[in-house]
Amino acid sequence: MAKKTKGGGTTKVCLPASKVKSMSATEKKKVVNAKKSAGASGKYKRSSKSNVKGARKKGATLRDWFEKENWINVATGAPCGASSRTRKKKK
Repeated sequence: MAKKTKGGGTTKVCLPASKVKSMSATEKKKVVNAKKSAGASGKYKRSSKSNVKGARKKGATLRDWFEKENWINVATGAPCGASSRTRKKKK
C-alpha cells in the first residue's frame, strides 16, 4: 500500500482586497498564523476554525469571485501571486 505524500504546504494567505481592508488586525493574524502552522506541519489546508466569512458577494459565481476580485496577500499586502521570497541584490 502506497503512503500519502506528505510535504510542506504553502503559507501564503490570499483574500480579496476589500475583505482584507474590513478585517481587524487580530482577524488577519489568526488567519495568517493558522496557514503558517498548517504549512509548517506539512498540511495543505489550514484549520476550518480560521475560515473567513463574507469574503464572497451574494450571488457571485466562483469564477466571478476569482477573476473579478483584486486578490492580495493578507500578511504582506502585496498582490497575490507575487513572489514572497526576498532576493539579495548582487554587487
